[in-house]
Amino acid sequence: MLTQKRILSTALGLMLIIAMAFNFVSCSIEVQAADLMDGVEAKTPTGKQPDEAFTASYADFSLELFKKSITEGKNSLISPLSVMLALAMTANGADTQTKTEMETLLGGGISLEDLNEYLYSYVNSLPSAEKYKLGIANSIWFRDDEDALTVDKDFLQINADYYNASAYKSPFDAQTVKDINNWVKDKTEGMIDNIVDRIDADTIMYLINALVFDAEWATIYEKDNITDGTFTAYNGKERSVEMMSSVEERYIDDGKATGFIKYYKDSKYAFVALLPNYNITLDEYIDTLTGEGFVSSVKNAEKVSVETETPKFSYSYTVTMNDALKQLGMPTAFNSKLADFSKLGSSPYGNIYIGEVLHKTFISVDERGTKAGAVTKVEMKFESCPMYDYTVTLDRPFVYAIIDTSTNLPIFMGTVTDING
Repeated sequence: MLTQKRILSTALGLMLIIAMAFNFVSCSIEVQAADLMDGVEAKTPTGKQPDEAFTASYADFSLELFKKSITEGKNSLISPLSVMLALAMTANGADTQTKTEMETLLGGGISLEDLNEYLYSYVNSLPSAEKYKLGIANSIWFRDDEDALTVDKDFLQINADYYNASAYKSPFDAQTVKDINNWVKDKTEGMIDNIVDRIDADTIMYLINALVFDAEWATIYEKDNITDGTFTAYNGKERSVEMMSSVEERYIDDGKATGFIKYYKDSKYAFVALLPNYNITLDEYIDTLTGEGFVSSVKNAEKVSVETETPKFSYSYTVTMNDALKQLGMPTAFNSKLADFSKLGSSPYGNIYIGEVLHKTFISVDERGTKAGAVTKVEMKFESCPMYDYTVTLDRPFVYAIIDTSTNLPIFMGTVTDING
């Protein structure tokens, strides 16, 4: 387990995806709210290409957030990219101690200003095409009440420049709930259809990101590659499942787990599976994971033939990240009295702080490929997986990730602990 100092100094990765639709399609649904970005002309940032400092901090933060956000014994999934982007955009409204904590957690030794540049370049470098789609969209929703909230124009400008975020002024009524949820459903292609159930009277802003991943395997599984199999769940119960068999060319052995890499079309993205050794439980293995170790294992995967079996699986996951983010080093942002979001705007009703960071994900892995979606909501309130060299059979709980192969950084990370046939 990394020390808190190490976590903070290498924490640049992850999700709160509220941020970045740089080279992706903007909101296509009709929103019944005033567009606050009207008159705000986005400028083109210079950007900073991801380097060792950025990738190390992103990787470590991804793994540490993953550890703190999963539910023991349950299927879990987060999008580090989603959380990173959302929090970075939110941080642009922070100042003093609140900004320092968020900056340290997200960038380690990287300033918020440089982090904006890194994230802009990184998101724009992520490929999206017909056979491997990655779509990212961001929106900010403000309560339409000039007496309750005055929005800082510089905050809107920065998030327009770096994150291509749409911003809407809305009455925060039943129609707003419908608008937000319809926006989420549209941006995740129906995989996630709800992020807001109701709006509290003291809620003045939502920062919302939606991310969708849809990719076809480089080599899809044919009918004769699919057989009936058994998956032993976390609780020891056996489940009847459909197992997909293939021969891959990248084998991982980090000493505590074995696994493989299976590529999607054009090899721009890949599925990484890690199966803990029999003498190590899933929880014990997850505790040993580090960003540096994960990236190194993927980068140094052995080029050999490996016979694999992967179960079809599909599930959704919801997690409130308040406690995880506080433990990772940014408690002040959640403190109604101490938070400082003065660069975001101001409210005469009380101090502005983060009320909730809610993260929802969905994944489906089958013979053709993978579909995954993620939504992150930051709610602002005012105070008140012949002869072969190796064999890996994913027939018990395992860890998996979807990575960007140019950097080996995780876009999604999850666990499979049970499969409902």
